[in-house]
Amino acid sequence: MEEKKYLKWYNKIGYGSGDIAGNVVYAFLTSFMMVYLTDSVGLAAGVVGTLIAVSKLIDGFTDIFFGSMIDKTHSKMGKAKPWMLYGYIGCAITLVCCFAVPVSWGTTAKYAWFFISYTLLNGVFYTANNIAYSALTSLITKNSKERVQMGSYRFIFAFLTSLLIQAITVGFVDKCGGDAAAWRTVAIIYAIIGLIVNTISALSVKELPEEELNEGEVKNEDEKYGMVQAFKLLIKNKYYMMICGTYILQQLYSAMIGAGIYYMTWVLKNKNLFGQFAWAVNIPLIIALIFTPTLVGKWKGMYKLNLRGYILAVIGRALVVVAGYMGSVPLMMAFTALAALGQGPWQGDMNAVIASCSEYTYLTQGKRIDGTMYSCTSLGVKIGGGIGTAVVGWMLDFSGYVGTNATQPQSALDMMQFMYLWLPLIFDVLIMFVLSRMNVEGANKKLKAEKGITADEVTDASDME
Repeated sequence: MEEKKYLKWYNKIGYGSGDIAGNVVYAFLTSFMMVYLTDSVGLAAGVVGTLIAVSKLIDGFTDIFFGSMIDKTHSKMGKAKPWMLYGYIGCAITLVCCFAVPVSWGTTAKYAWFFISYTLLNGVFYTANNIAYSALTSLITKNSKERVQMGSYRFIFAFLTSLLIQAITVGFVDKCGGDAAAWRTVAIIYAIIGLIVNTISALSVKELPEEELNEGEVKNEDEKYGMVQAFKLLIKNKYYMMICGTYILQQLYSAMIGAGIYYMTWVLKNKNLFGQFAWAVNIPLIIALIFTPTLVGKWKGMYKLNLRGYILAVIGRALVVVAGYMGSVPLMMAFTALAALGQGPWQGDMNAVIASCSEYTYLTQGKRIDGTMYSCTSLGVKIGGGIGTAVVGWMLDFSGYVGTNATQPQSALDMMQFMYLWLPLIFDVLIMFVLSRMNVEGANKKLKAEKGITADEVTDASDME
């Protein structure tokens, strides 16, 4: 029996465009925040890395908190939309603050300004906005194919935005003056763009009534739960832990790719190559996302597609290492594109996998925690992206890198090569291993068969191994 359709084409595109706003923040931070602080503001990479790590410890609990708050929200707009809409106002303000460190202040005051701005951005506003945005996948449709399509549209916009941010920001900053004030100007422009697009995205979709979301499900009398119980429900779901781990590794990978600005500048002697490599990363990802919904249907599920994609990604990144030591930039770009092509399917269907993971909790625990379940997206961004950026700072500082120097020691150049060539390969191997264990679709199918749920009630395609 064919699943009911809930969304028009413009709802899917409107939803997907929300990741323009998200990546105005994320791509800008991960690719350029460290180089701005070290080379324009004059802060030490190691100290910045430590502050970022401390910030992660402070805001670590907020993911589950905001997920739980979303689950408890009842408004005319729905559960998630208010958090998505209003949370981004704070994102825009604090993004500008992160790139507006007063250069005339003393060193300690500069560190304090950055730390407060960064913690508020990641621990409060981005968390609320991103979890709400991700949770909409489960709240505006019950159709598994539409969820995959939403994920593909979302990440097409995400990678297009990342591509533009990475490709134009260096030149944009130079045209604005190339100094710390230029970074602030660019941040203001990006924040305004993000605020406008986020508002349009939030207003382009409508959440389903709770009665329809819970249709056909037996509601437990003890339906209310607190943050502690929500946390217990999450850690009982092994697939949530796998997704969260994969997301963290994925963001660590992105942080090292973002550190490529140092590799291009000092090892390859051409900082403009960073924008060219951005094309090699993002265009294949977008191509893969376009075909992901079709491939999910052809292979009757997401498990095989995601695993095979990351096998290809590992091969591609291994060849990037070989090409890097050969000194061939064209081959490095070609194999970078091959790796990105393999990473694309997981990016496109990840939200649908999380929706299946949420269903697994319902089937095993009898509780709906859609908003809390999507905390793995924000948690992954914050821990993976934040710690990844911190590690970049620590490794650069350990290697003897000083951003204001005209030349760098060989130890720093060797470290940049290790960070850009080897670490992404290592992270891809780890992701491939986790994905080989993540057959949540098969687990749900088995549970439904045991509970006697009929075929027309199955909400996700299954792929039993």
